[in-house]
Amino acid sequence: MSNNPFHTHLPRNPKESVTFLLVIAVISVNTIPVAIGGLTAGFTLAMLTGLLRVMPVLLVAVVAVVLLTMKPAQLLTSRLVHPGDSFRAHMILNALCSVLLISLVMTVVGTWIGTRQVSTEPLEQFAHLWPRNCTIAFLVEALLAQPVARQVMRRHHQRVDARAALAAA
Repeated sequence: MSNNPFHTHLPRNPKESVTFLLVIAVISVNTIPVAIGGLTAGFTLAMLTGLLRVMPVLLVAVVAVVLLTMKPAQLLTSRLVHPGDSFRAHMILNALCSVLLISLVMTVVGTWIGTRQVSTEPLEQFAHLWPRNCTIAFLVEALLAQPVARQVMRRHHQRVDARAALAAA
């Protein structure tokens, strides 16, 4: 058992990593496209209904893109943080690097999924769409999705560590 926040707030094994990823992905897919869709097409019932239809595909796409960008985001984060930096600095910079890379891909792929057609429009509008999408995604990740996922991990680890302490006693 450790008092290190990295140890209690982050996944310790592959099974916990999957849980952590899914918590973040579910929160993200249920908030980010709603904000982006609402700002793009207006916050209407038709927009929400259309999003509900594509959310399972968006969830799969987000998980795939997260897995594809995980190592590059970790590499980029490691170049920006230093061993003595705080846990919060590590988490904010990791969220920023992850969102930066994920949003580059999802600005295009998410538009294709949301509109149900592959077109050049998201590429043509990329310079306009990406900064807004990246900002929304970063705010959701930094203020909602990742803190919730870390809290889920912390509570899980408290239970696991308490059981281990009882078993050792």
